Amino acid sequence: MKRPRGPRRPKFRIADSAQQAVGGFLLAGPFVVTEEVWVLAASMSWLQGVLTAGIVGLIGYAALYRADTDRDPDDEREVAGIPVRFVSLMIVAFGSVLLLALLFDAPGTFLIEAGVVGAELWATTFKAVTVGAVFSVVGAATADSVF
Repeated sequence: MKRPRGPRRPKFRIADSAQQAVGGFLLAGPFVVTEEVWVLAASMSWLQGVLTAGIVGLIGYAALYRADTDRDPDDEREVAGIPVRFVSLMIVAFGSVLLLALLFDAPGTFLIEAGVVGAELWATTFKAVTVGAVFSVVGAATADSVF
């Protein structure tokens, strides 16, 4: 079923990634420095972390291509069959949280001081990043769609 078309949006540009980054970082920050997120991540299983990452993807896709009826994923450039705009959104959503977590030394502050080290440290960091990315992806997709 073809969706009605309004004015055509320009193809994906590097400026779109910059807009995504602004929105992603804006909403990532508070979750990186919140101890409750790290405690929650420590109690999550690997499956819960992977499912949370999947939810981030679903939210991002829906925000880019379902909420915005002027944008069609079939009209976008692709990499490995995936729209470049969506790839950029996922890099920004997860990357902004990870970058801030490492810059602010959140794993060291919330995990190492609690005795979490080695593989468990990285697994918990992954899960904390997925939790923060749930919120970061909303900011990133909104900034991409609004501007």
